[in-house]
Amino acid sequence: MKKPELLIPASSLEVLRIAVIFGADAVYIGGEAFGLRAKAKNFSLEEMAEGIRFAHSHGVKVYVTANILAHNDDLEGAAEYFRELKQLGENGTDATVSAKPDAVIISDPGMFSIAKEVWPEVEIHISTQANNTNYRTYQFWWQQGAKRVVSARELSLKEIKEIRAHIPEEMEIESFIHGAMCISYSGRCLLSNYFTGRDANQGACTHPCRWKYAVVEEKRPGEYLPVYENERGTYIFNSKDLCMIEHIPELVDAGIDSLKIEGRMKTALYVATVARTYRKAIDDFFESEEKYRANMSWYQEEIAKCTYRQFTTGFYFGKPDENTQIYDSNTYINEYIYLGITEDVNERGEAQITQRNKFAVGDVIEIMQPDGNNKKAVVEAITNEEGEAMESCPHPQQKLYIRLSERPEQYDILRVKKQ
Repeated sequence: MKKPELLIPASSLEVLRIAVIFGADAVYIGGEAFGLRAKAKNFSLEEMAEGIRFAHSHGVKVYVTANILAHNDDLEGAAEYFRELKQLGENGTDATVSAKPDAVIISDPGMFSIAKEVWPEVEIHISTQANNTNYRTYQFWWQQGAKRVVSARELSLKEIKEIRAHIPEEMEIESFIHGAMCISYSGRCLLSNYFTGRDANQGACTHPCRWKYAVVEEKRPGEYLPVYENERGTYIFNSKDLCMIEHIPELVDAGIDSLKIEGRMKTALYVATVARTYRKAIDDFFESEEKYRANMSWYQEEIAKCTYRQFTTGFYFGKPDENTQIYDSNTYINEYIYLGITEDVNERGEAQITQRNKFAVGDVIEIMQPDGNNKKAVVEAITNEEGEAMESCPHPQQKLYIRLSERPEQYDILRVKKQ
């Protein structure tokens, strides 16, 4: 069996580092244009170069998204963008570690042709936005020069296995295995553009599928009727989140080369939690299926510690039914509070962090480590940058030094369970 790649999203340089340290084989990121997450922090070219060098120094690949459905006005800028990405790899200041992206992710044929013209040797992956639902589509993209195609989320494992049997062995299949599900076919949604003028296909989705809706009957204008499903609520477009942690063997058997996590808008805590859990599950399975089965409760407990909307297996085992939707709310389940990342540890054993949420001296928190361990620790002292002692830290983004009863290491995540 071929061990699949674990592909993790990153919204910023900080999150990229966490994805790498917590188990990613590859990371996908967006630049400041041409990606489908315009509201994410995204990467400047300088940050992209720094992030790619960091990933490459740890043996991790980086893919850059350019997967908008382009309009005429986008094309000239796209050519310049691909030139800049190409030069990123050629003009790096550190010759020992490459800053060249390992691939670009594209959905639009026009963008594809521009990338090939500007950067002929670039490896291209075809985005799920291209509606990749059959093996002839895969064969087409292979003939154009694509290395990998991301399967549409509407495919079953049976269909993916059939695709695998009809495409060249060296061609790669990438499939989403965890994260938010879009209500629209392959993510091609018009609701956001219609309601707010912000186009999901240009990276500006406002997620109207999470809003509350009512029905208006044609002959009764202005009379809004609530939508009920056994009186459970009115969030009729709100899908549960995809989670395939219990089905690693089936994913491998289907011939998927890259297991992709959704979430280029997510926090470092989310990315660390998901990356670490799937990393251990994949490694355990390839060590022995018995070990994988024996550790299932740990995977389930850990994956539930990041934000989620309840879980579903999506289309993988057949078409979703009414149980795939959430009708009574549009909110995430969030059992843990993100406190910060251990950016460094000084000679006194104090952790330097940028505080994300309030905590206080005397609190019992959890140190989340890349190797799978979670350590309970008491906050013994908090000091600000001026060296002043603090009893608590109510100001987000404040630089702090904290002393804990257990010593953390650089890149450990600090979190606390909600009371």
